[in-house]
Amino acid sequence: MNDSTVTLPWLVFRQDDNGNRYRVGRYATRAEAQQIADTLDGRGHQQLYWVERLGAAGTGTAD
Repeated sequence: MNDSTVTLPWLVFRQDDNGNRYRVGRYATRAEAQQIADTLDGRGHQQLYWVERLGAAGTGTAD
């Protein structure tokens, strides 16, 4: 398998206390993405973290 065939459909997003949204990373499994989001969320900052699956059009879709 080469890099062009690796699929990373799970995205972690962050929203800060000013409402700005950023993509934190892409992951192979939902469990991996959720673990990252939970770890970041557990740090006690006011940011919101969530997981979305990459849609067919290349956009995140809440899941």
